[in-house]
Amino acid sequence: MSSIEIGSLYIKTTGRDKGKRCIIVDLIDKNFVLVTGPSQITGVKRRRVNLKHLSPTEEKIEIKKGATDKEIEQVLTKGKSTPKKAPAEKKRKNS
Repeated sequence: MSSIEIGSLYIKTTGRDKGKRCIIVDLIDKNFVLVTGPSQITGVKRRRVNLKHLSPTEEKIEIKKGATDKEIEQVLTKGKSTPKKAPAEKKRKNS
């Protein structure tokens, strides 16, 4: 796993936000981090997440610890690195 740093982009691997990208806003302890989408962009609300439920990406943005959703949105709209929804898996058609 890559280093866990504030501003790193991750993909949620479980739960209702599975497949969505999120940004680490704060480190809570060795097992949990605070993440946000922000919800206006990716649909991921600010919440505490277990690191086992995240998959790292190579992307990182420059934000301060505990940055608000507005601050993160401003950084994302200035740069080219906008987290988007991961492509959804095709659903099987019932015959």
